[in-house]
Amino acid sequence: MLRPRGTPAQSSPENRQPSGEITVRVTAGAKRFAPDAPLDWQAERGSPVDSILIDPDRQFQEILGFGASFTNAACYMFNQLSLRSRAQLFRELFHPSEMGFSACRISVGSSDYATKMYSFDEGAADPELRRFSIDHDREYILPMLKLGRSVNPDLFLLATPWSPPGWMKAGGSMLGGSMRKKSFGVYARYLAKFIKAYSEAGVTVNALSVQNEVDTDQDGKMPACLWGQEYEMQFIADHLGPLFAKEKIGAKIWILDHNYSLWGRAICELDDPEVNRYVDGVAWHGYVGEVSAMTRVHQAHPEKHMYWTEGGPSFRDPEYQTDWTQWSATFAGILRNWARCIMGWNLALDEAGKPNIGPFDCGGVVTINSKTKEITRSGQYWALAHYSRAIRRGARRLESSANLEGVSHVAFANPDGTKAVVLTNAGPQRKATLRMSGMETAVNLPADSVSTLTWR
Repeated sequence: MLRPRGTPAQSSPENRQPSGEITVRVTAGAKRFAPDAPLDWQAERGSPVDSILIDPDRQFQEILGFGASFTNAACYMFNQLSLRSRAQLFRELFHPSEMGFSACRISVGSSDYATKMYSFDEGAADPELRRFSIDHDREYILPMLKLGRSVNPDLFLLATPWSPPGWMKAGGSMLGGSMRKKSFGVYARYLAKFIKAYSEAGVTVNALSVQNEVDTDQDGKMPACLWGQEYEMQFIADHLGPLFAKEKIGAKIWILDHNYSLWGRAICELDDPEVNRYVDGVAWHGYVGEVSAMTRVHQAHPEKHMYWTEGGPSFRDPEYQTDWTQWSATFAGILRNWARCIMGWNLALDEAGKPNIGPFDCGGVVTINSKTKEITRSGQYWALAHYSRAIRRGARRLESSANLEGVSHVAFANPDGTKAVVLTNAGPQRKATLRMSGMETAVNLPADSVSTLTWR
């Protein structure tokens, strides 16, 4: 339970003073999450200049996890691998002893990253949902989700629709357009049927957002749907929320699933008591606006949670495989503004950013070559490694402060008593001092680097 109005939790006295060896992992130059010389704590001395101060007595949000999206396209690419290669990659991505991805996103029907456009009830109007079927997903999507859960049974899945079936919308197509109020009731039943059908197929859905990017129809170039603020509010308050409660569907409901710039909309929706009672939190994308928007919403509604649910690289970016510093600094900002999770975009795509039926040029967290099946890892992958390998579900963010230009920092206390700090240096090589509870250690920060320090 988060403390009201940003008031930090207090740690127990035995957790306050660090001791023992500090394990160091670095990504910089030719190093990729590579072990570096361990460090030791010493009694604090000298000037606090160039210091990063961690205060374990001030604790903030509880972490849900890190991961990326099992888009239709990602599942298709995983399915192209041999059984052995797929098993190795899934162990690398999801096993708690490796990357430990534990919070991922799936699409309800097709997103723009898919082999084709589809819903689970496409065609002529079908208000009784007699035609509803998830059979499309049985070929390779459900098997990949089951495999992920078999490697990490604690894998949390958020489900997001990119578009309702076309017959529920103005314009009659999954491509762009807007939702019709008269379809609210049947669409709530459609989403409930999806969650139940997935459960029966062996995949539990833990959370559902109403719509991917509520405030755009992407000019009709991909599956998308406009949802006005009042539409989303009425749909949740009068249809989806009551139906989930009546049918005892345990999936949490998240709103918005769009950019920081819509923070005012999020506050207004949560101000409504009938919406508030059914909503667990707000899903965010970082394409437009300032990351501090999440803190604004948290301060207005501290009883609700913030979740970061989409963001990824472009395969056309010449720094696609080496932009770990940019991504790590982004992640630090997200986590310092109350987000409980970071979910990247496509887990995997091919070397041309495909399969893709939309207008964007995204790359995967990993790339699977369409011909050779060689797997390469993006800069975002290596940035995620510094967080997902060291910060576990249930960890609490700790207060950290510094005045070091170009250096980002974020610290955590894990449930098992270990602590971790991720330091991102976007500039030239420099020295810094990490301080906590009267102890300190000198840290070397290579140029353009991400460093994770862990200790007990």
